[in-house]
Amino acid sequence: MPTLEEWQRVLNHLERQEEENERLRKRTQELERQLEEALRAAKRQAAPFARQHPKKNPRPPGRKAGAGYGKAHCRPKPKQVDQTLRAPLPEQCPQCGGAVQKDKVVEQYQTELPPIRPVQRKFEIEVGHCQQCGQRVQGRHPQQTSDAGGVAGVTLGPQLVALAVVLNKSLGLSHEKVCELLKLWGVAVSRSGICQAITRAAQRAEPTYQGLIQAVRASPQVTPDETGWKVGGRLWWLWAFATASVTVYAILPGRGFAQAASVLGEDYAGRLVRDGWVVYLRFLQAVHQACLAHLLRRCREMRELAATPAQARFPATVQQLLQHALQLRDRREQGKINAHGLAVACARLERRCDRLLAPTYRHPANERLANHLWQHQDALFTFLRHPGTDATNWRAEQALRPLVVVRKVWGGNRTERGAQTQQILSSVLRTCWQQQRCPIQTLRQMLTARISEPLSLLPASSQSGSLTNSTRPRRVANG
Repeated sequence: MPTLEEWQRVLNHLERQEEENERLRKRTQELERQLEEALRAAKRQAAPFARQHPKKNPRPPGRKAGAGYGKAHCRPKPKQVDQTLRAPLPEQCPQCGGAVQKDKVVEQYQTELPPIRPVQRKFEIEVGHCQQCGQRVQGRHPQQTSDAGGVAGVTLGPQLVALAVVLNKSLGLSHEKVCELLKLWGVAVSRSGICQAITRAAQRAEPTYQGLIQAVRASPQVTPDETGWKVGGRLWWLWAFATASVTVYAILPGRGFAQAASVLGEDYAGRLVRDGWVVYLRFLQAVHQACLAHLLRRCREMRELAATPAQARFPATVQQLLQHALQLRDRREQGKINAHGLAVACARLERRCDRLLAPTYRHPANERLANHLWQHQDALFTFLRHPGTDATNWRAEQALRPLVVVRKVWGGNRTERGAQTQQILSSVLRTCWQQQRCPIQTLRQMLTARISEPLSLLPASSQSGSLTNSTRPRRVANG
């Protein structure tokens, strides 16, 4: 017969089991509720600024009052005035009809667009032949974008095509909407005509696009990232390779190392600021920097989903470690720590990271995070050892954002040729934005060039020396 103590232990065990079952039941109900909300939200039309639980008394939108939110801004006075108009006083007061006396003159400025009317040009092209070899020779005006004549001799001007490229590839307007907008200015053009003109602009910009690829390969630091893209209804991938002054897009049918190396080159030896995608680890000659923003977000999500305080302890410690590293970077930029102190602090961080990853963690999510950190440990604090290196992949994230908006508007490209046009012109437009160049003027230069030559969008940049990155064996859990 069981003793009283044995019965008591059994009863205590059953009580603990009932408490655990009750906790798991509540957890299951909460997860089912969240899953149901997520499924309902996926079926609803996405709307900007939508909130599930809006505040009852929200603060008014717009800039907050007070000096703590920055300096107030107003439109500056124009440097040049093209037209001066007078607004005279009325002879009688509109209220009582009495005489009006002038006290002072107040100035007001207005910026307006002039009436837009298309310019119809006619080129009288002289055609001849060489008296020595008999070769046909044809003249060309600097405003021409094509040498075609006859049926194909009615073309669109470089300014008009450049504007259509910006509206379609940068602002996301469809070909039909571009045509509707041009109608307001008196230009009648079909959707196919705009599409073909944009395609020809991409062909003219192809040499410049290849020059941007070479500039990215020669850059001392590159930030890559990728996202999904549809081509003809099939899943492709939109790659972005961003530097401080150049961005190259590539729409490719895969997400592997071959696609990344087709733009960056297999032997890239600069600093690679990337997320945790395993493909980037195959750039063996590069100095890697893992994106800390992704890791911090992962730690926060793990803490929110942790069932017990013990499960949340490891991601909380990792989060504190990474935040300490970012604080060291800020102190270095503010001049509050010298190079020797930074090196000592960085070594301490690495030792703390080694001790943190040494044990085995029973919770599967913690063990996965520990294995991920072990695999990327040499890339956690590169931004502290190499000044000028970004700690996150924000450059590529920001570069992808305009095309993500375009993808949301009209989905992607119908053909591979359209995808090639998209990647070429988007790269040129984004690079112009980075360098504060006028994209329409840049496209005009490409369209009116007689021979397709690469347009220099970047001063010659020196490639960094060959930098190697030490490899670390994969972490093996004990037991």
